[in-house]
Amino acid sequence: MQLTKQTDYAFRLLMYLACLPKDQRANIQQVCTFYDISSNHVAKVVVKLVKLGYITAFRGKGGGLMLARDPARIRLDEVVKDFETSLKPVNCETPMCAIFAGCQLKAILFDGMQQFLSTLSQHTLADITDKRLAQVVKVR
Repeated sequence: MQLTKQTDYAFRLLMYLACLPKDQRANIQQVCTFYDISSNHVAKVVVKLVKLGYITAFRGKGGGLMLARDPARIRLDEVVKDFETSLKPVNCETPMCAIFAGCQLKAILFDGMQQFLSTLSQHTLADITDKRLAQVVKVR
């Protein structure tokens, strides 16, 4: 499964913010410069992350973005489920597949998706943002 750009950017933003010192904030431009990605896409992701309660955005002087939750309380499967528009590995209905009734592939792919999400559910943002990653964020 390949994650959408929106999910990818959500993870990048969350990881960046998790690597910052506890009370430090970042702005969208800092994140975009660090990753060399479009601020238009990131701004849309920020709006959704704020709405979902993953991050907090502060306006004005001294404003910026910071995590709204402890990284240990942000499960990776939740982020994927919140950002992916469909977790169906295949679309057999549009157009209707001629072998739909007897096909066993869809069940295997669905099982694989469930295993993928199950693996992600065992990990949090804290698991993927250790001191080594924090050093990379500081270096740039």
